[in-house]
Amino acid sequence: MGPGLRAKVVDSEKITINLGYVDLGHIDLMVAEGFYANRTDFIRTAIRNQIERHAEVVRQVVTRKSVDLGLRHISRADLEAAREAGRMLDIRVLGLATIAADVTAELARATILSLTVLGALHASAAVKAALADRMQ
Repeated sequence: MGPGLRAKVVDSEKITINLGYVDLGHIDLMVAEGFYANRTDFIRTAIRNQIERHAEVVRQVVTRKSVDLGLRHISRADLEAAREAGRMLDIRVLGLATIAADVTAELARATILSLTVLGALHASAAVKAALADRMQ
């Protein structure tokens, strides 16, 4: 990377949804009346309201299942340390899990027992393929 250039940090994932015409019309009406800036604003607000509505249940599940909330980065050094200690990792993330680009498929298979990601997983295609039978 050249001087002054920073890596682009991705803080969201694009999704596509299908809505019925009546629901879409309701959204457009609320946008037209000024309640929301646009369709995306409405949908994000609706999602956040539902997450807030069920926050206690989510908190209990995160605690009970030992889930990392937010961002979890798994580096090559993390996996090499696990291999040296003879440990297999059970990784659970609600948010974004990233496995470093320099992690090989062999190292991932040797150290990751299971991988559960509720959200998004960023890893090389080779690592994802190597862990396919261990992902939930």
